[in-house]
Amino acid sequence: MDVYEAILNRRSIRQFQDRPIARELLEKIVNAGRLAPSAANLQPLEFLVVDADEVRARIFPLTNWASYISPEGTPKPGQEPRAYVFTLVNTKIREKHFEYDVGAAVENMALAAQGEGIASCWLISVDKFKAREVLGIPESYMIEAVLALGYPAEKSSVEEFKDSPRYWKDEAGGFHVPKRRLAEILHFNAF
Repeated sequence: MDVYEAILNRRSIRQFQDRPIARELLEKIVNAGRLAPSAANLQPLEFLVVDADEVRARIFPLTNWASYISPEGTPKPGQEPRAYVFTLVNTKIREKHFEYDVGAAVENMALAAQGEGIASCWLISVDKFKAREVLGIPESYMIEAVLALGYPAEKSSVEEFKDSPRYWKDEAGGFHVPKRRLAEILHFNAF
């Protein structure tokens, strides 16, 4: 799959197959995050991968999913993510202005995953205090994002944005995500 095709096809997926992800693929995905642009090349990000069943089971209750359609957006039993990548900021390297680094790294990882047939969902709504305890993350690290990963067990499609950004699920369980049309947001040479 080429990069543009991965971008066009990547959607947030919230139901996953009960199928493990090989460690070599998880390393490849994190490597894509590591190679993302970093302001002043300070590289304050580190990544913690959770793929052990017992640890995944402790992390899942600390996550919140798809608020527009809760609880239907929450993974069903047996369809939880098979791995999580916690994007951490080492505050000894950088205490502020790291948000761009985080965004670039998470998107790189989501696209790398898509290229391998692995679905993702970028989670911000996570009980970071309890996750820090469960994972033993030092106080000098900030939990900034969590990327949930797994082989997809649902489909998601882009719809034309009409009057609301709210996504929805149809009767068959498919996700529909409104996006603004290119003609509405693209400007050349002047507004």
